[in-house]
Amino acid sequence: MEENEDVPKDFIKLKSEKLSVDEVSELVVSPYCGAVSLFIGTTRNNFEGKKVIHLEYEAYTSMAETEIGKICRDVRQKWPSVKHIAVHHRLGVVPITEASVIIAVSSPHRAESLEAVMYCINTLKASVPIWKKVAIILLQLCAELGRRNTGQRVQVTSTTNFLQGLFWISPPGLSRTSPVGA
Repeated sequence: MEENEDVPKDFIKLKSEKLSVDEVSELVVSPYCGAVSLFIGTTRNNFEGKKVIHLEYEAYTSMAETEIGKICRDVRQKWPSVKHIAVHHRLGVVPITEASVIIAVSSPHRAESLEAVMYCINTLKASVPIWKKVAIILLQLCAELGRRNTGQRVQVTSTTNFLQGLFWISPPGLSRTSPVGA
């Protein structure tokens, strides 16, 4: 690869399809870099002691892409040796264990790429208008309410007998109804 072909690039994508770690990491590989650092945020099966069914993400897409672009510019100012940055975020329903966000950064040495990846995910979660809806099963609550009302243990065994609780988590200062901030 010629030197002029490997100019620093940012790869920003918000999509509803499953994210690929291989695809994202390959975007940032460079013959000038000895480090590629990755952050992969996945859907876990619990939240504050409750069983999670899945996560669901919504975004104010154009603003989110603009804000992620600002994060990339900030990274380049803080760590000038960073070569390529990729930030892919999934929208829509994300099942348990699948990736919600993948961030990859390449640099000549590991310290810069590791610090840049940490900065990217922390800043993205704090400032980018992407909202996470957590779908939880309230089986324990159903059983507890049944026990309190009847004095007997109520066992919920069928998936048709559960309640699904949904709530949104927003970045600080951003609500789902006013994406431009508070």
